[in-house]
Amino acid sequence: MEDTEDFVGPGPHSGDDDVFKEPMRKRRRSLDQRFRAFPPVEQSAFKEYEKLESRTRRVLSNTYQKLIQSVFLDDSIPNGVKYLINRLLALIEKPSLDPIYIGLFGSTGAGKSSLINAIIQQAMFLPVSGESICTSCIVQVSSGCCEQYEAKIHLLSDQEWKEELKNLTKLLHRTEDLGEEVDTWDRDDAVEEAIWKLQMFYGNGAERKSYEELLRAKPKGKIPTSRIITLKAEEAEELSVKLDPYIRTQRRDLAGEPTETQIWPLIKHVEVTLPRSELIPEGVVLVDIPGTGDFNSKRDEMWKKTIDKCSVIWVISDIERISGGRAHEDLLNESIKACQRGFCRDIALVVTKTDKLHLPEYLRERKVGNQAISSQREAVLERNDLIKLQRSRILKEKLKRKLPTDSKVLKTSDLVYTVSAQEYWQPALLTEEETEIPRLRGYIRKRLLDKKKRMVTKYVTEAFGLLLLTDSFNCMEHLPNEYLHMSGLRRFVEEKIQLLEKAIDQCFSHIEQPLQEGVRNARTSYRRILGACLVRSRGNQGFHQTLKAVCLKNGIYASRTLARIDLNEAITQPIYDQIDPVFGGIFRAGKPTGSTLLPHIEAFKHTLQEKMMEMGVRNGWKYDSYKKSFLIQEISAILGGLEDYIFRKKRKIYESLTTSVQNDLKPCYEEAAQITGKKACERMKDVIRRGVDRQVAEGMFERAQERMQHQFQQLKNGISEKVKGSITTMLTLASSQGDGLYKELADVKSEYKEMEKLHRSLREVAENAVLRRGMQDFLLKMSPSKAVPHKE
Repeated sequence: MEDTEDFVGPGPHSGDDDVFKEPMRKRRRSLDQRFRAFPPVEQSAFKEYEKLESRTRRVLSNTYQKLIQSVFLDDSIPNGVKYLINRLLALIEKPSLDPIYIGLFGSTGAGKSSLINAIIQQAMFLPVSGESICTSCIVQVSSGCCEQYEAKIHLLSDQEWKEELKNLTKLLHRTEDLGEEVDTWDRDDAVEEAIWKLQMFYGNGAERKSYEELLRAKPKGKIPTSRIITLKAEEAEELSVKLDPYIRTQRRDLAGEPTETQIWPLIKHVEVTLPRSELIPEGVVLVDIPGTGDFNSKRDEMWKKTIDKCSVIWVISDIERISGGRAHEDLLNESIKACQRGFCRDIALVVTKTDKLHLPEYLRERKVGNQAISSQREAVLERNDLIKLQRSRILKEKLKRKLPTDSKVLKTSDLVYTVSAQEYWQPALLTEEETEIPRLRGYIRKRLLDKKKRMVTKYVTEAFGLLLLTDSFNCMEHLPNEYLHMSGLRRFVEEKIQLLEKAIDQCFSHIEQPLQEGVRNARTSYRRILGACLVRSRGNQGFHQTLKAVCLKNGIYASRTLARIDLNEAITQPIYDQIDPVFGGIFRAGKPTGSTLLPHIEAFKHTLQEKMMEMGVRNGWKYDSYKKSFLIQEISAILGGLEDYIFRKKRKIYESLTTSVQNDLKPCYEEAAQITGKKACERMKDVIRRGVDRQVAEGMFERAQERMQHQFQQLKNGISEKVKGSITTMLTLASSQGDGLYKELADVKSEYKEMEKLHRSLREVAENAVLRRGMQDFLLKMSPSKAVPHKE
């Protein structure tokens, strides 16, 4: 492969010219800094893929400029040239690599922030504080090309805050209208949080003011018109101090006054960017996700969307809470749903604080192994291994009930990690490797390198196809019977599209029976489920305020301290229990089966490509290999883009059940939210029960079923339209029968040859990476293991 500077862009012709030496050295240093997070072997592989991509972009840019210049003065541009120009521009502007979002999903005090601090090697960067809630919003941490540490605090818009303000005042003033004194100790979480937000933003006494009065009131804090606050610092500690008031859950001082940041209730989410890191590569975003969502609609929507855009979710759980508890189960269930509706492909359980162990108690309860335990360290390591075995089995069984049996996540050997941030910073029992912080970093790097490899391979292959067509414009040799060949190919494609539509219908039909069974189950169990949701262990004491909040938000209430309540999701859960394995099967990748969508599209692609190869041999395309190669490559590009379209639609399909139920129940929620006076809680419950009964009797679950099936039908229509439109255009462009589609273009022979060379280099780069990995593994096996920390 060429040197790094060869791939940066056209360099100076004279290597002896000192004017150019320093900028070149700066570019080299800049590129080298991008790979600081990778060890030498991975660094070499990443650099080679970067070089391939950079050189390909340069070739595409040169080709684009030549095409533009060749048609600049033309009155009209042929359709074929327009197609080429647009495709080239789209590839040139395509992002180098979409970020990999890794969601750290856990409840209060689980250790999410401590884990991020350890991974990025900044001990107290994000606030940590034992059992209390520290991080109050979604925080994204990534590294980039900036010279300083930077944070952007995104605030709710004025309209979004007004919406929340209206709901907060409704909640508080309905409480006052109950007709009976509400003791402070009886206030539930919903009311406490509402009071606290208003006092924080407007000052003490704000909770007694009306919505209209608060609209006229002046906030205590200064709100930037951009609704974004930017913080910068030279050092991590300096930014941490500046950032702390914005992301740490605010408290009262001894006099009961709010402290520090008055605009805290407005904060939507925070983005933190570190200078290029030796530990976290650019392109990875670690996301600290609170476990339950938010009362504000926009923040709650962002909470769910953030979970869904994560390709990896780490469920974070304190070792002392790992064995049970509803919060832990809720987090696992929400993560598995992200696999169904979002982009998540990998779930792992990360058990934190694994240095915690009371040795006498552990030895008394120890039931495994015959080997004697003589130290705290041996006990911790044995207990960690046992947890991995037990929790891996439990998690795998849970995933099997929800996901297809051949899902990649079920085949992974790393479903559970046992980490200790405490031991990472202050080793007393464990080595650095045994804290498993380096192991998580290695996982992150591998994910990024694998994604880079796939992206560059696809990018170079797609670019090569376009250069084939561009060059062929000026050198096609047309045959007399070519029009007949292309007509036959069009008919073949039309027939295969019809077969693809039938295959999609067959694929989607597999959801019908589970849907019907789920609806039957929902009809027989919804009263029991709803009753359980409307009952609290303390009776109605304080619960009427939470229920009021649930009704104000159309059946959903998310609190920073309590478990999330979603009545719509709860009563549709029997349907999801039935459809989840089939739904996951439809959208998985793998071997073609009757119920799997993507392999049908892949099979369709290969059928078309094989037909083109066959026609090329049979009909003399050996004299026009450009056309054959272009058609084959372009089919891959067209159908490859369908995957993103399908996954964007998947979430809407999956959520259509709960969305349908929520829309049907909205009138009864609104009616219940208006209830005040004595026994308000029981009256609200009664309105909800009667409303649900009425909607079920009128076919609520059947309507939800129909709406999901309609969404599947829309997806099928969208796939069909995209395939027909794109492939028809492609075949029209490949036909040369005097349609006025072509003209003589600028010579791009040199760009084609360079692109051909880059395309061949893909195999070489992949082989080099495998060879280096093998050498690294061999050296690691031969090297002595790291020393054990000094025993106390």
